Amino acid sequence: RCRGQVRLTAPGPGAGGDLPFFGSVLRRAGCLRRCEEPCLGAASRHRAAEEVRADFQRRVPYSYLQRAYIQLNKLEEAANAAHTFFMANPEHMEIQQDIENYKTTAGKVSLIDREAKQHMEDYSAGVRHYDKEEYELAIDFLERALKGYYSEDEDCQIMCEGPQRFEEHEYLEYKAGLYEAIADHYMQVLACKHDCVRELATRSGRISPIENFLPLHYDYLQFAYYRVGDYVKALECAKSYLLFHPDDEDVLENAGYYEGLLEGTMDPDTVKPRKEAKTLLRRHKLESHLLQVAAAGLGYTYTEPNYWNRYGARQDEHSVPSSISSELEDGPRLSVAKKPMPKPDRELKEGGPLLYSDVKFVYNSQQLNGTQRVLLDNVISEEQCRELHRVASGIMLAGDGYRGKTSPHTPNERFEGATVLKALKYGYEGRVPLKSARLFYDISEKARRIVESYFMLNSTLYFSYTHLVCRTALSGQQERRNDLSHPIHADNCLLDPEANECWKEPPAYTFRDYSALLYMNADFEGGEFIFTEMDAKTVTASIKPKCGRMISFSSGGENPHGVKAVTKGQRCAVALWFTLDPLYRELERIQADEVIAMLDQEHLGPSEMSINPKDEL
Repeated sequence: RCRGQVRLTAPGPGAGGDLPFFGSVLRRAGCLRRCEEPCLGAASRHRAAEEVRADFQRRVPYSYLQRAYIQLNKLEEAANAAHTFFMANPEHMEIQQDIENYKTTAGKVSLIDREAKQHMEDYSAGVRHYDKEEYELAIDFLERALKGYYSEDEDCQIMCEGPQRFEEHEYLEYKAGLYEAIADHYMQVLACKHDCVRELATRSGRISPIENFLPLHYDYLQFAYYRVGDYVKALECAKSYLLFHPDDEDVLENAGYYEGLLEGTMDPDTVKPRKEAKTLLRRHKLESHLLQVAAAGLGYTYTEPNYWNRYGARQDEHSVPSSISSELEDGPRLSVAKKPMPKPDRELKEGGPLLYSDVKFVYNSQQLNGTQRVLLDNVISEEQCRELHRVASGIMLAGDGYRGKTSPHTPNERFEGATVLKALKYGYEGRVPLKSARLFYDISEKARRIVESYFMLNSTLYFSYTHLVCRTALSGQQERRNDLSHPIHADNCLLDPEANECWKEPPAYTFRDYSALLYMNADFEGGEFIFTEMDAKTVTASIKPKCGRMISFSSGGENPHGVKAVTKGQRCAVALWFTLDPLYRELERIQADEVIAMLDQEHLGPSEMSINPKDEL
């Protein structure tokens, strides 16, 4: 309303030429204040603290509501509150059991998510109808989902204009000038607005969005409209999809096919992409341009994500890839089917030599109640643990490896991380002892050799990603805590507990073959590593970390795993993921190898740690 009532005036030339512009800014601010206070009260009453916002993001109030409804013997309301909480906390084992109990005691319970995003619900319903070839209903729900999406996008844009946190500045010491202060605030607003695309595509309680979410609406619709005989709408939606992916061969072919069907009845060139899609994409590109300009000129660090990635990039969410096409004999193509995890294409073995005399075997797969699992001790010494911990404290950054999110899996812990290449660069620059930085490189290579040998792999095992990570319990947030430090997941497929499946498809890291975690300390509470069944509930093995202990396992759906809450102290480990495909070798590892070669040439010396395997004879 205030946007409409108070237009921003363009600045004029010369001294005082900016006064009309700032005058309109002041008038709009006054309009907003006059609008807010009668409706919402003073700002202190409706602008919540970050901790409160985080609780609502995780739907914590519904956990309390569930308990309160139980005390009042209102089982249906309790079940809905539990279900609403569970939707944002799918790793919560106790709430899963509570829901099962409600189904048993209250009979048939129709569970309702009281915080469901309506555009997400409509999208899911549309996809379900599409899968059943109920194309009329699919169109109704997907069109409703699009309308809801654009409405939510407008709300998201406006909400980003609220108060911002200046993480790099203490307010009382803030000395920025007028235009620096405006730029500081506006860049945070702009980054927030730019991220609305991710926000609207992310299910509650999840980290990663449904990849390619908005374009997929048009992808489904173009095919659905074709199947009901509305070729104009089919072409319109195909052209809308091509705004996001102009080189998509399947949809380009579809669009050509629809144009052929329309020839003789109308000019296909008069069918244009949808206006709202063009407007959003144009705005999104301009936001990206401004953010990159700011990064170059104002010293911001910014990397543009691929918001419309067709093939996905992080774990945590199901998507419908457009790359797997099922061709109809009489026309267009669209892929909508998930691919179940294939059977292993190699013979699974274990029990090979550990290569190092000091490494102690603890448990094999059978003893750990699973497949392709091994637990080892003494992989590194107490002194090496301490040295690695020292270098970690000097190089780790909060949110490193988690897209800058300091609490990516739980609001009750802080995550910090660093890569091998970063450690070596810091060592080369003298910011940490070079010998300690080299140690990180050497022990990860030692772990790789052990895994490759123990599982008797016939081909080279390459690094896919190496990450030194510490998770720290946040004080004041541990009482009655009931979440996990890291939710149950698999490393190369999308775990679907309800279907008892793990879908090996993007956005999972499908190229990962083996994983390992090498622990650095034990002076913390909680933080046990757990394996579960495919249901993500039944624990099959629990491992308490300690210095030098390493758990390694194959990365597929046979090994769902997670981490229990760290309730006190800091838990540190070197996390390693490996691949048998050289195409997916870790780029930073290749660069780290080059740094090591350079250091050796300069005779700066390797670490004192020996990584030569013992003579097996």
